[in-house]
Amino acid sequence: MTEATIEQLRIPETLDGDLAHDFLQAVEVSRQVRVHTWGNDKLAYTAEELFAQCHDPFEWNVVLVARQDGNIVGRAGIVLPLDDNTELAYVTLDVLPSASGAGLGRKLLEAAETFVRGENRKIVMVETNHPAATLADAKSEQIPASQGSGTLPLSSREARFAYSAGYDLERVEQFSACALPLDAALVAKLSQQAAATHKSSYAVHQWMDTCPEEWEHDFVRLERDLVDGQPADDDGNVDAQEPWDVAQLRETEELSALTGRRTLVSAAEDLQTGALVGFTSISVLGKRQDVAFQDDTVVEPAHKGRDVGLLIKVANMEALMREFPQAGSIFTWNAPENSYMLTVNAQLGYVSAGMTGQWRKDFNAL
Repeated sequence: MTEATIEQLRIPETLDGDLAHDFLQAVEVSRQVRVHTWGNDKLAYTAEELFAQCHDPFEWNVVLVARQDGNIVGRAGIVLPLDDNTELAYVTLDVLPSASGAGLGRKLLEAAETFVRGENRKIVMVETNHPAATLADAKSEQIPASQGSGTLPLSSREARFAYSAGYDLERVEQFSACALPLDAALVAKLSQQAAATHKSSYAVHQWMDTCPEEWEHDFVRLERDLVDGQPADDDGNVDAQEPWDVAQLRETEELSALTGRRTLVSAAEDLQTGALVGFTSISVLGKRQDVAFQDDTVVEPAHKGRDVGLLIKVANMEALMREFPQAGSIFTWNAPENSYMLTVNAQLGYVSAGMTGQWRKDFNAL
């Protein structure tokens, strides 16, 4: 067996033809890694999704691959934001289980770091994934996150890899899964609970894929509050790029449409002011409509304590089951300290499936 080499992958112009072979092989590597980690490929992006990400106008996507005996056995996906946070780079590492243990992950990470430093990026973020079964070692030394209350055990191979590579654990998120469809009696009970708390002070508005013009400014304002770190209930992937203005919102919607991804939104209008004060969104992949992802949920601080989050999340789950009856699972990520959202999710039937770690290396501090 020859030594693996690292090279930059050429992104093909289309997914058809021989020129797309290496790209598709790299996508398959990512899929196999997720099967190995989670036991299925429900969290694996399709080739169409990753191809569209490589043409995202808000970020530059670069792929490095590790090739051994002519075959791609590992990849490093590098995301360089082009609008905001231009000092950052996000790196995702995937190495086939059959090729692990030989230092290939470290070689890919070092190559990715060299690339991003060449682009004058000062901070690298790396994510690690930890199924619940791998977190059971109570005797292991725990690595505390610098933000929030989460920890990861040093006994975890993935945590030890990031730690030994000089990365600091910035935060930990709980990864949860919910089986669909929900029981109709449960949905009715939770809807009644929310109504009893908010006493008909809110109206729910729903849309798919495209925000109505009537609500676009309110919707962007709520998303901006989430990005700016204002107090709000939230769940979903906190590193996902969010629109900052209406033009970017429309560009993001167009890009999502190109991938076939569908987005369901339920928003709460304060009937006293006529303004949106909260929203929640769910996304469904174009090529995998059996799987859904709970994205952001935002409720303005002044409206907390009235079960607005529960109101809109139940409504959005109903919309998901109505529009995509083939969906059998929905996944979400939450900060461990976000007790309100974790409680709401538990009421809906989510159970913890593991943790993800967000690791940070600041080249300025070296």
